[in-house]
Amino acid sequence: MQIRPRRSVLYMPGSNARALEKAKTIAADALILDLEDAVAPDAKAVARDQVCAAVKAGGYGRRELIIRINALDTPWGKADLDAAVAAAPDAILLPKPANGADIVRVSETLARAPDKTRVWAMIETPMAILNVQDIAAAARLGGGRLACFVMGTNDLVKETRADLSASRRPALYWLSATVTAARAYGLDVLDGVYNNFKDTDGFRRECVHGRALGFDGKTLIHPDQVAISNEVFAPAEAEIAFARKIIAAFDQPEHKGKGVITVEGRMVELLHAEMARRTVAIAEAIAEKAQA
Repeated sequence: MQIRPRRSVLYMPGSNARALEKAKTIAADALILDLEDAVAPDAKAVARDQVCAAVKAGGYGRRELIIRINALDTPWGKADLDAAVAAAPDAILLPKPANGADIVRVSETLARAPDKTRVWAMIETPMAILNVQDIAAAARLGGGRLACFVMGTNDLVKETRADLSASRRPALYWLSATVTAARAYGLDVLDGVYNNFKDTDGFRRECVHGRALGFDGKTLIHPDQVAISNEVFAPAEAEIAFARKIIAAFDQPEHKGKGVITVEGRMVELLHAEMARRTVAIAEAIAEKAQA
């Protein structure tokens, strides 16, 4: 499967035509064209038409395009899903799945979409946290298209009444459980949004925290957050250089078949070589995107 950088994933309101056009110039790795929270009920149909037309028209370069539909049990969910399937984005983001069966329902509808169109899932309810392994396991089912989890921390705060104003310690269980389930089933996973987009220091700290927890990138609410997210979630030059040395060392004839070798005085195992190859692949994908 193609490795794609997902350092910065920016929500764009589907009802705002100017925002959809401006998104073509923003240096985010991916765009979530939103039909749900960012769109008022009386604008849902217009937003659906605008977003699907924008996806079909293209012009977004190497940015991944994801359509976030309304939940399937809402008055707009079924029409959103059908229209999104016809538009064939890179992914369709499902809000509020409660279990793996919800992912299966969406994947079955996607059977008529191009193979590139994947399912992303919001993990944003207490039930989703309790069932996160079952949701992740849907990726392994026949025809499963699940590729990525997105943390919905604002909704989790609302539902649990947790207070994250001082730190994210109350959220560590949600965050770590979701990362663990995602990795167990080969999924990418994105951190939740940081609401105060003017607080760049706080945003950077949360990005660093998210990367330390294992997230692939962060979902964003404002274009001004893109640069910091891209920086924090990209492999550092020293990290890339050492990864290349690990790969080269394991490729040397004298190290063929070995499980453990020494590189620059450090013991490295085959698992480190696998991690190194992913680091280099991400770095190369970022470089290709920058040149496009």
